Amino acid sequence: MELFENLQDWFSDQALTSSILKYLAWIVLVFILIAWTRRWMKKNLHDNSIKYKAQKAIQVVGYLLIVLITISYFTGSIKDFGLAMGLLTAGITITLQELILSIAGSFYIFFVRVYKPGDRIELNGIKGDVIDIDSMYTTMMEIGKWVSSDNYSGRIVKLSNAFVFKGPVYNYSLDFPFVWDEFDLPIRYGSDIELAKKIVISVAQENLSEYVQNSIAQWKGVVNKYYIEDAQVDPTLAITMTDNWVQLNLRYIVDYKKRRITKHLLNEEIGKRIQKTNGKVKLASATFEIVNIPTVHINDTKKTAQSD
Repeated sequence: MELFENLQDWFSDQALTSSILKYLAWIVLVFILIAWTRRWMKKNLHDNSIKYKAQKAIQVVGYLLIVLITISYFTGSIKDFGLAMGLLTAGITITLQELILSIAGSFYIFFVRVYKPGDRIELNGIKGDVIDIDSMYTTMMEIGKWVSSDNYSGRIVKLSNAFVFKGPVYNYSLDFPFVWDEFDLPIRYGSDIELAKKIVISVAQENLSEYVQNSIAQWKGVVNKYYIEDAQVDPTLAITMTDNWVQLNLRYIVDYKKRRITKHLLNEEIGKRIQKTNGKVKLASATFEIVNIPTVHINDTKKTAQSD
């Protein structure tokens, strides 16, 4: 009892120290509550998407509580919140600009739904799949760079959330999880061009019908939501006459995560069917063919002169 009274007297005499200790105690309590709540969610929530969003929401709520507690201790009253925030912002904006933009970016990403974990995006010149978003950074599994096509490079990249305010954000899966892709097929002059066209279109229709059907409804939703012209999702073929060959350009729609394998399957099947045409359709190349070597006559004038 006497110890309690002594502590009470000490806190009364050391008002500033007492206030700081109380403030730190509240902050520690908030962190403990956040950690306990996140641990409880990991054990009891089985849906990974709901679990992830709930954990991030708890984290945001915790930060807001810390801000409110800080403001109340600095001002002595929540009613001065607006004035305190103005003074605080003016004082630290220059020195902590990047930090503020990163935190603001996390709120912007969360509430505006610029992207979410699982989306494939390109941000600040880095392309990859989003694997985590926290209050400071967006974590991505990088795609491309030293590997071809849309393959993982194996590098995990952390980008500041501030980059959502500094440039465009390319989202491959938001609203419309499909992309248009193309490839060119050079056909020799003299080949049966109509047969070549028929082969390419039939292979495309057989292999891409699922993507076409799945994309129709989603593309209509995009057209209704945004000011954008309607586009054809069925495979299309365009022909270009060049100096060396007839170029067939196939344009088609595909799942944004299956560009590489789909292009491989299309090329493989088209190649097999062209081989079965028995030379009616031939692929062209940039190599030069020597069709005839002229006869060269060499006169040995020295030997002729000796014989004379």
